[in-house]
Amino acid sequence: MNINEYIKRYEKLFIVSPSFRAKQLARKYGFLDYMIERYIHMMEDELEDFLYHCSVPLVKSIRCNDLLIDCERLVSRLENKGFKLEKVKWLPHGYKVIKQPKTPSLGATIEYLSGYYYIQGLASMVPPYVLSPLENDLVLDMAASPGSKTTQLSQLMRNKGLILAVEKSRDRIRSLMSNINRMKAKNVILLRTDSKNLIKTSMKFSKILLDAPCSGEGLIPEDPSRKTKTSMSDLKIFFEEQLKLITTAYLLLEEEGILVYSTCSIAPEEDEAVVNFAIEELGMKTDKIEGYPANPGLEEFMNVKFSSEVKNCIRFYPHKSHTEGFFVCRLRKN
Repeated sequence: MNINEYIKRYEKLFIVSPSFRAKQLARKYGFLDYMIERYIHMMEDELEDFLYHCSVPLVKSIRCNDLLIDCERLVSRLENKGFKLEKVKWLPHGYKVIKQPKTPSLGATIEYLSGYYYIQGLASMVPPYVLSPLENDLVLDMAASPGSKTTQLSQLMRNKGLILAVEKSRDRIRSLMSNINRMKAKNVILLRTDSKNLIKTSMKFSKILLDAPCSGEGLIPEDPSRKTKTSMSDLKIFFEEQLKLITTAYLLLEEEGILVYSTCSIAPEEDEAVVNFAIEELGMKTDKIEGYPANPGLEEFMNVKFSSEVKNCIRFYPHKSHTEGFFVCRLRKN
């Protein structure tokens, strides 16, 4: 469980020499050189299709909160206001917003203010479904703000059981509290602290969601600034912090408990490399995730091989699933 030794072992992931082709594509599409070089190794045959779709805005989407309203009734109410919705087959409560009126905006309807829906990316809705919390579970949401997944977990638990939603930022916990109140999530306790502090207590959780702070490299279609926002040294800092967080999650999890690790990033350094640590160093096992339009996890990247168990994780790409880029993995503590 030595994080420093693991970091040294995978140091080569953070040494990238961009090729001439990578530099050409970086100039063409406005990315940092090192990012393109990594993408060449990840998706050679689909590279330009992916880069093109990174400049195509995503269709807005919402999650119906059936704690408060029947979803068919919500669709009817919004369509009467001039919206057009399309049900997403692989998400029980997910809808694409195909058409919007000039007014009201999606975030200013009575239905939104009443907590009947949450404006949320399609891939972002997947981790709570994969965690699949039950009404008697004690759940930890380790990095909870702004509350999209916290309120979704509460919805899936039918406001029963208990969710401890942790957020260390004073500013970010305000938006978390606002969304929890708006969505009427009544089984949530908010705690402003670093999740690592929970190790000092005797608390253990049956299920944990670690939607880890990350580079947001999957959000480029929504935020083009992320094409140039994260340096390689920044990426390594995220990686090191994620290793600490997943170790914390392991220590807080009950035996046979379930951990879902997710990021809004397609960077293997933040995804498979972190899950690989949980497998090789912490002894965790992955569960296969099915039913989503996503690719399996990468077993090899930049000539670095990971445990074959990472193939049970899933990756969303803008050009394939028409969602934000996202990574989701379900792990079990043995």
